[in-house]
Amino acid sequence: MVDIVIIGAGVSGCAIAREVSRCKADVLVLEREEDVCCGTSKANSAIVHAGYDAANGSLMAKLNVEGSRLMPALSKELDFPYENNGSLVVMVSEDDRPALNKLYENGVANGVEGLRIVERDELVRMEPNISDQAVAALYAPTGAIVCPFGLTFALAENAAHNGVRFQFDTEVTGVEKIDGGWKLSTSRGDVEARVVVNAAGVYADKLHNMVSDDPMTITPRRGDYFLLDHSAQGHVSHTIFQLPGKFGKGVLVAPTVHGNIIVGPTAIDIEDKEGVATTQAGLDEVRAKCGLAVKDVPLRQTITSFAGLRAHEARHEFFIGEAAPGFVDCAGIESPGLSSAPAIGVMVSGIVRDILKLEENPAFDPKRKGILDPKGLDDQAHAALIKENPAYGTVICRCETVTEGEIIDAIHRVPGARSVDGVKRRVRAGMGRCQGGFCSPRVMEILARELGVDQSAITKAGAGSELIVGVNKDAI
Repeated sequence: MVDIVIIGAGVSGCAIAREVSRCKADVLVLEREEDVCCGTSKANSAIVHAGYDAANGSLMAKLNVEGSRLMPALSKELDFPYENNGSLVVMVSEDDRPALNKLYENGVANGVEGLRIVERDELVRMEPNISDQAVAALYAPTGAIVCPFGLTFALAENAAHNGVRFQFDTEVTGVEKIDGGWKLSTSRGDVEARVVVNAAGVYADKLHNMVSDDPMTITPRRGDYFLLDHSAQGHVSHTIFQLPGKFGKGVLVAPTVHGNIIVGPTAIDIEDKEGVATTQAGLDEVRAKCGLAVKDVPLRQTITSFAGLRAHEARHEFFIGEAAPGFVDCAGIESPGLSSAPAIGVMVSGIVRDILKLEENPAFDPKRKGILDPKGLDDQAHAALIKENPAYGTVICRCETVTEGEIIDAIHRVPGARSVDGVKRRVRAGMGRCQGGFCSPRVMEILARELGVDQSAITKAGAGSELIVGVNKDAI
């Protein structure tokens, strides 16, 4: 029997795994997809929210502020991209002044540091491309941006380094109470655990309802986005939100840590928990609204559009605690879930520690070194690296200048890349202007070689997404 099973390898599950690895325990993470960061955590705004929005006194507000405070030090400890660029909530009508003041007061009550309201003259100096209709904005200097993939992989790798095991392609289909713990029925056999942590994202309600008489319903809330090319870099420097007002709730325009601009999302409730296809209506809504706070958004520089799902519960709150003895919910983790993840990890780990009376792991190592990016080296160091390992001199992805050495490193990490998308999310091969049109075949070759499999076994994103479906000679 395993001490702890964590269901879900998104950012919350991986944060919990990393924090629990500070203790002496046998920990297993079960994930229905082929890699970590395959659900909500892979498709979001990549924002570290300051914490002024969630209702004062809510768990959501508490963990948002705590998570935001933990993120800068965590980024140094685990070596993932993070940038404290600050955020602005822009109002475009003087009629909305009371709402802006209320947001400021809520943020102060939540404990957000440095909040202030900036008027138009200062706002234009901060953001020259701010809308001509912008009147004032709430400025949050603690707002930031992060790489959601980088954060999640860093947490997972450090957890694995400290003894946590990951099992992929494993869907939990049933939960049954047994003596001393729980039996989980999965697509790959039964697993028994003393404690179960439910961090299953949009499916967390399904698991919760298997063990609790207090039903929960999670509605997938789809958000459509545009991602703009590096050529749009500099159009904005802060994360710019629109204050909900007489024009409805707007969309954000923000830089990314990788030099792109992200625009979105919509907020459309759907029934399909796998419904991540963009729609014409959704993208049209983003186009229509993005100019309310920022003028001349260069949407013609779009290199891709995508949609993600948020695990929305009608009470708009995080649900963290025992749904049944030894079954711990981490459910309803929608925005600001990414921002809150470090604090969620600490809180859930504390609950599990108390249940199992776990001892501290004296061998715990909090450090993780990220994948080396040669672009960050000076010419002399870069030349020395290539001399030592020529793979770092072979560029595979031209758009993002990703080398073979980086891809090999990504594959041999634990947990490492096993698919084209796994490589893409770790080192950005295929994230650029051509969206993998040039580099995907070479990435497939490297994956097959390093994993010791035939190229026909390589997938885009796990079983059912094989890229090679036949051989030309066989069809002639």
